[in-house]
Amino acid sequence: MQLIEPIRRDLLRRPWWMTAMYIFCIYMTFVYMPFDIFWKPMADDEEVWFGITFHQEWAKLLAPLHWFVYAAMAWGFFKMRHWMWPWASVYVIQVSFSMVVWNLVDERGGGLVAGLPAGIIFLAPAIALWRARDLFRSG
Repeated sequence: MQLIEPIRRDLLRRPWWMTAMYIFCIYMTFVYMPFDIFWKPMADDEEVWFGITFHQEWAKLLAPLHWFVYAAMAWGFFKMRHWMWPWASVYVIQVSFSMVVWNLVDERGGGLVAGLPAGIIFLAPAIALWRARDLFRSG
């Protein structure tokens, strides 16, 4: 119980939606990205940046950048670092933009009909992060 209480207090010091983003960044940093970089076969590897899909060798080269972004965001959410504002919001806006672009340019995408709603959905956390400036100043 002594170990769980500090974790519970840490998770409750942020709004629920920010805690969800924090947990997602932890998962990406410690579970998914190491799998993606070290175990996923190069033939199956893909990375998306600004809506453009990179495959195989290029994906393996770009994956450490994603790993860095998720690790930096996990650390920033953990410590509620002041530099997270505005960069967390800017990154999520980039994800929103990428959702639209990917759906328009990738053969697996659903065009504007799928891309626009996906992009709009990601604007909600981007706006919430933008408006959370004071929370990041407290850390």
